[in-house]
Amino acid sequence: MGLVSGIVYLVVMFLFQHFYFTPDSEWLVEYNAALASICFMILLGFMDDVLDIPWRIKLVVPSFAALPLLMAYAGGTSILIPKPLQGFIGIELLDLGWIYKLYMGFLAVFCTNAINIHAGINGLEVGQTVVICCGVLVHNVMQIGSQAIERQQAHAFSIYLLQPMIGVSLGLLAYNWYPSSVFVGDTYTYFAGMTLAVAGILGHFSETLLLFFLPQIINFLYSTPQLFKIIPCPRHRLPIFDPKTGLLTGTKDLNLVNLFLRMFGRCSELQLLVRLLFFQGLSCGICFAARYMLAGWYK
Repeated sequence: MGLVSGIVYLVVMFLFQHFYFTPDSEWLVEYNAALASICFMILLGFMDDVLDIPWRIKLVVPSFAALPLLMAYAGGTSILIPKPLQGFIGIELLDLGWIYKLYMGFLAVFCTNAINIHAGINGLEVGQTVVICCGVLVHNVMQIGSQAIERQQAHAFSIYLLQPMIGVSLGLLAYNWYPSSVFVGDTYTYFAGMTLAVAGILGHFSETLLLFFLPQIINFLYSTPQLFKIIPCPRHRLPIFDPKTGLLTGTKDLNLVNLFLRMFGRCSELQLLVRLLFFQGLSCGICFAARYMLAGWYK
């Protein structure tokens, strides 16, 4: 059903383009590039569901889908040096040029695969996406009052991308919530990750976006020994289900799902889902707190 959600999203975005943008709109090129990348990612996700693409290929695939976005990107490539380091470096702004675009490509690869590997129980893929999207949407609303017109337009652009994403995800979550009656597949996880990456890149808050992905970063770092075959990695790193008690038991596989079960004990799949989504929401709260405390001191 991830394919259905992706198609509905694209149809809504195409209709929005017809009623909102004019042929000479300043953001039209970026908008079309964003939709091209998302559409490309949906296609590649569907191919993965059908062909069962190996992991080493999955890590490369999102970089191809991000090409339309990177080629159409017309924003700045400079970064603001943190205030504590400006005295040592001697400058406030550092132009990274093509390195910044390379970073954006890596961000797209990370976002798509981060949601894809933080999975394994009913509702987790869609649930984490909804929480992250809501957190980013709140961030956009808080920042859209900026005095800089370009910054206002960037956050508004991000809102345009995320509102339909939340809508289609909530509709899918109604069927994917435990006990799930549909399978979202890699199509949805790739689609969701690319949409968030596009919103962060074109909304000019890619650093903040990574803060919202805190559980996914922890899961990726914790999973690294298995993902890179340092230790044996099974095809599906799922917890063990006990049909007699209906409870899940964590295995020795290195991911956040099993780590929660080992840390907090056996529980039902629904309880585990709620705990993981609560942690996702808590991480969004930490993101806002970190931005508030570091504002004016770090940057």
